[in-house]
Amino acid sequence: MRTIIQTDAAPQAIGPYSQAVRAGDTVYLSGQIPLDPATGALVEGDIGLQARRVFDNLRAVCEAAGGSLAGLVRIGIYLTDLGDFATVNEVMKDYFAAPYPARSTIQVSGLPRGAAVEVDAILVLG
Repeated sequence: MRTIIQTDAAPQAIGPYSQAVRAGDTVYLSGQIPLDPATGALVEGDIGLQARRVFDNLRAVCEAAGGSLAGLVRIGIYLTDLGDFATVNEVMKDYFAAPYPARSTIQVSGLPRGAAVEVDAILVLG
């Protein structure tokens, strides 16, 4: 049984996918790029500002699913420039506390809408 998670507090999907899907107590969050949910526009500014928008969007989807960022067990970070790795780590410190979720960080050649960062995640409720 799957339950689709959707909230207006995060950007609407820009393709044929859901913001998140719950299966049992596990919620699979689709990748978020730094889109402003109110306008649908890509947030402009440095990687720190973009990463904050991404984590704010993820938090909104977690809350819509009945959870929080603290319940994330895994995140995947995709950067167009691994030179931004340290800045994203600093931003993460404002959103997460130990014990931290498992994580991968991967450099990619491009992301939707020309974003510099995308993050997806797995949330466990309960």
